[in-house]
Amino acid sequence: MNEKINESFPRSARGDWIRLLTLTRIRWLAVFGQLIAILVGYYVLDLSFNLSACLGLICLSLIINLASAFYFPKTKRLSAYQNTLVLLYDLLQLGFMLFFTGGLTNPFIVLILAPVIVSATVLNLKHTILLGISAIIIITGLSYFYIPLRNQDGVVMEPPDLLLLGNWLALLIAILFIAVYSRRVAMETFSMSQALQAMQMALEREYRLTSLGGLVAAAAHELGTPLATIKLASTELQHGFSSKKELNQDLDLISKQVDRCKDILSNIGRRGKEDIFLRNMPIMIVLQEAVDPHLDKKKEVIFSLNNNKGKALEDFNKDPQPLIARKPELIYGLRNIIQNAMDFSSNKVWLDVKYDKRLIIFEISDDGPGFPTHLMDRIGDPFLIEGVENKYFDISRPHYEGMGLGLFIAKTLLERLGGSVSFNNKNKRGNKHKAWKEENPSLKADMKGAIVRVQFRLGDLEEKTR
Repeated sequence: MNEKINESFPRSARGDWIRLLTLTRIRWLAVFGQLIAILVGYYVLDLSFNLSACLGLICLSLIINLASAFYFPKTKRLSAYQNTLVLLYDLLQLGFMLFFTGGLTNPFIVLILAPVIVSATVLNLKHTILLGISAIIIITGLSYFYIPLRNQDGVVMEPPDLLLLGNWLALLIAILFIAVYSRRVAMETFSMSQALQAMQMALEREYRLTSLGGLVAAAAHELGTPLATIKLASTELQHGFSSKKELNQDLDLISKQVDRCKDILSNIGRRGKEDIFLRNMPIMIVLQEAVDPHLDKKKEVIFSLNNNKGKALEDFNKDPQPLIARKPELIYGLRNIIQNAMDFSSNKVWLDVKYDKRLIIFEISDDGPGFPTHLMDRIGDPFLIEGVENKYFDISRPHYEGMGLGLFIAKTLLERLGGSVSFNNKNKRGNKHKAWKEENPSLKADMKGAIVRVQFRLGDLEEKTR
């Protein structure tokens, strides 16, 4: 699944999401803002600067905007490289504007941060670094090379050098800090968005599979009687008939049963969805649905129901079990946790179910290396492990990247039902399986690995009726 998610939501693709129209509209705001600022400064505040040069730079942005509006469609989206060029132009245009209007002494120097922040939010790291370095070069150059502002009397409006140095340092720190901060927040938001979309896709798939499983069960039950009748009639046909009347009767019976099968198949969808027996199952049957896809991984799976141990789920058929709702969120959430245990276990996986009048507890544990201790507080977050941290995991299934997405999906789905999910390692779980250890001392060697505890109130897993 992780591989598919990566293909569907590449992080670098965010730079291709911005429409040219969006950047054009932002530049229109910049054009009008710059025009108002220089007109107010020149005619109201009586400042002396090269008005023609400033108007020329504003006209350049105006021409670029008009050309973009007429040449490109409104739905045009720029690549990450093209977005970088657009933002770089905005930096340079603002830099030249500040060159003619006092450099670092101009309070509008803070606008140099805007393109860097946009890049940190939507572009990849190398483009953000390029724009950040460009902004630093521009503010450094403007601290030495600029045309100072003058009043109408020709007096240069020059602040103290210490203030200029402070402005430069403040801008430098702001470029670095705000860029890093914006990027971290944007990456966190984007990662969570990816994970939630992946969870939604997985849940929709599980809903379809669960519904299909229910319909198949209903179809098998309903079609049993007419198909048996058809089988009986066809057997009689093979042995022959003493009269044509008997033959016609059996052929008519087969025709009616075929029509009945057709009616059953046409109505099975509605009936399957309304069948209370398909919505509510014994707890171990629901667990079986979750574990079935992973029983062929050559790992020993040990089940227990209220500390009664069994090798197979059929061992608990005679035990009293609560009926719980056959919810896709529960099945898929448990399945993801079981898959994780299967992948990282050495030989054994334990699936323990405990219940009383108030609570239902699922515990999934294994004899693998356990969760990395330095990541315990972050387990359940999406895209947990990247790059060098993969070395802490024994990657045992193809394309598994140890990103934590599966556990995030499981945790989110189970908590959506009202459950609580906790992650731990067995060497910290106290007397877990104490009774089993007394029965089988060899299990003492297995007291290692990870354990995931999922706890529900009994009412959370009961079918809600209207």
